[in-house]
Amino acid sequence: MRNGDVRYFCKAKVMLCPNQPGKMSILHHFSTLLRLYFCSNAKNKGMKNEDYTSTILVEQNTAVAFNAIKNLRAWWSEEIEGETDKLNATIFYHFKDVHLCKLKLVELIPDKKLVYLVVDNHFNFVKDTTEWINTKLIFEISKEGKKTKVQFTHQGLVPQYECYNVCHDAWTSYIQGSLKSLITTGKGKPNGKEGGLNAELVQKWGLPDKPNTSNKMEKKTSFTTSISVDNSPAEVFNAINNARSWWQGEFAGSTDRVNDEFSYEVPGVHFSKQKVIEQVPDKKVVWLITASNLSFVDKKEEWTNTKIQFDITKEGSKTKVTFTHQGLIPNFQCYNACSGAWEALIGRSLFSFITTGKGVEVF
Repeated sequence: MRNGDVRYFCKAKVMLCPNQPGKMSILHHFSTLLRLYFCSNAKNKGMKNEDYTSTILVEQNTAVAFNAIKNLRAWWSEEIEGETDKLNATIFYHFKDVHLCKLKLVELIPDKKLVYLVVDNHFNFVKDTTEWINTKLIFEISKEGKKTKVQFTHQGLVPQYECYNVCHDAWTSYIQGSLKSLITTGKGKPNGKEGGLNAELVQKWGLPDKPNTSNKMEKKTSFTTSISVDNSPAEVFNAINNARSWWQGEFAGSTDRVNDEFSYEVPGVHFSKQKVIEQVPDKKVVWLITASNLSFVDKKEEWTNTKIQFDITKEGSKTKVTFTHQGLIPNFQCYNACSGAWEALIGRSLFSFITTGKGVEVF
């Protein structure tokens, strides 16, 4: 094995199998590394490459193909969270409890190549529910005469996998059908929340459509809290957008309009950069966290690509604010500290700013 393989093995994350002995997770990583190592050697020695691959030819140029591929929601699934076209960004795909998958964009060459690494995975229809982990989704774009060639390879998805037949069927339909349609017509056929190709595959292959609680990815539950006030939705909406008046810390930038960007900092502890990505007057505000640095956890960028969302609704004579930090989940190292901070900021400072016109210090 290469030195890099050994280092990666030594750093195997037992968290991927939280309900099993750490040994099982490490063994999975070791077996995956061996498979990838020998597959790589097989390619170098001219042996048969068994990785799944599918190729399409289109009339459109390489730029059109590239832009279509990275828009995963337009051809794979509408149930994808995160930025799919930002290098090193992590995204989350799921279809009910049948398939949950976390990917990271690890390589991006405009109009030529995209590579997504599978960093976590769960299937509920095979014995080794983590089969995809450490495999790669590789899209290579090139000119072939007057046409553009798109070659998709799922590196590491081999016939020895129990999931192979189902995954082969799915990828063939997505690449040859939905992705090709998106490139050539501008409209793909992604999965929605219900129905679609995934539902057809569940029926075709007789897959279980209910949770498999014995061996499952850790439940993803984003932090949420709420407050109720006597003020109007308009007053609440305006108060939320005036974040520097209730979110205790140092601010730079604007929070007023869609596409505004601002930074928040508690020196030496927390830095984050936000972008206003959605505003529905008197109803909703959403900020995307585009960068973060938390000094008190190992993974400094834990907040990056998560979203801060405020939903404003009427409940009788009162106005309710439901706050959700999408992506801030219990297995984050910062969860306890961050959820406690949000409880104080929303429950005390924002509440005070809405009801009295003045925020309060909470830490």
